[in-house]
Amino acid sequence: MAKIKLEYIWLDGHFPTQNMRSKTKVEEHENFQATIEELDNWSFDGSSTEQASGGSSDCLLKPVAIYSDPTRVNGYLVMSEVLSADGTPHPTNARAQIDDDDNDFWFGFEQEYFLMDTKTDLPLGFPRGGFPGPQGKYYCSVGGRYTWGRDFVEEHADLCIDAGLNFEGINQEVAPGQWEFQLFAQGAKKAGDEIWIARYLLDRLTEKYGYYIEYHPKPVKGDWNGSGMHANFSNSVLRTCGSQETYEKICEAFRPVTKEHMEIYGEFNDERLTGLHETAHVSDFSYGVSDRGASIRIPIITVEKGWKGWLEDRRPASNGDPYKIAGRIIKTVNSANIS
Repeated sequence: MAKIKLEYIWLDGHFPTQNMRSKTKVEEHENFQATIEELDNWSFDGSSTEQASGGSSDCLLKPVAIYSDPTRVNGYLVMSEVLSADGTPHPTNARAQIDDDDNDFWFGFEQEYFLMDTKTDLPLGFPRGGFPGPQGKYYCSVGGRYTWGRDFVEEHADLCIDAGLNFEGINQEVAPGQWEFQLFAQGAKKAGDEIWIARYLLDRLTEKYGYYIEYHPKPVKGDWNGSGMHANFSNSVLRTCGSQETYEKICEAFRPVTKEHMEIYGEFNDERLTGLHETAHVSDFSYGVSDRGASIRIPIITVEKGWKGWLEDRRPASNGDPYKIAGRIIKTVNSANIS
C-alpha cells in the first residue's frame, strides 16, 4: 500500500458566479493508483462556502471524475459534485441536472481569459497609467513586441495534457495578455469536468508566477474584444442529418428562449455582447454561416460536409459555468420540432 494525495475540487454556492474550492485527502492505495470507483464521498463545511447554515453545515462531495495531478508526486485531481447531507444533489450542483446520460452531445469549449499582473492589477502588456497600441496585431502574434505570458500559457498546456485532459490548442487573443485554450469531450458532463479541471490548473499555476486570471467578460473597457467561452456542440442529429432545414429548425429553437440562455451564460455578459467586437447584441438572436457576429455560427465546414457537423454558440461568457451552459443548450436542442 502507498499514500496518494487526492485533491477534491468542487463549486461553491456564490451567486451568480461560482468559485472553485478544493482540499486534499491523503489515502493509502495499492501501487500509487486510484480509480473513481475506489473513492469515497467526503464532507466539507458548507457554511463557509454559502451552501449551508452554521447550524447544519455538512455538505457532501461525490467524486465524479479523476485525473492525474501533474504538479504533485502521487497526486490526483478529483472533480466532485456537491450533495446535501441527505445525499441528494445540492441546489448549486448544475452537473447533476444535465440531461445527457448517453453522452450523445459533444462539446468543444473555447475558454478565453486575461492574464493579470498582481503588482499592477492590469493585463500583461498594459503599461501603468496608459494603454498599449490598439488591438489588431496581438491576435495569434509572435515576438516580444506583441506577445506576453507565453511561458505561462505553454506550461499550463503541458499540465493539462499531462493530467489527461483532451486539450486541443492555445492561442493569444486580440488584446495584450488575453489568451484562449480549447477542450473537446464526448459527453456534456465530461466536457464540463475538463473545463473546470483546466481552470483549476490555470488558477493554481498563477500562484507560481505572481499573476491571476480575470474571467470577467469585459475587464478592459473601450475598443477591446471581451472574453467568451464559445460553445461548439453537436448531437447525433447534427452530426448526421445532412439537412439545412433541420439545422435551421434547431437554430430557431434558440430564438424564443434567448432570455433563458442569457440568464445562465455568465455574469456581466451584457457588457461584452454589445453587437460590436464580433458579438451579437445580448437582447437579439441571429444565426448564419461563418458569421462571427451572429449568436450562433454555422461553421463553413459543416456546410461543406453536406450539413453534417456542429454549431457554435458564441454567446457564453468566459466566466460561465460549462455545466449550466451545456445543460441549457441540450434542453433547447431537444425542444426543436424535427420529426
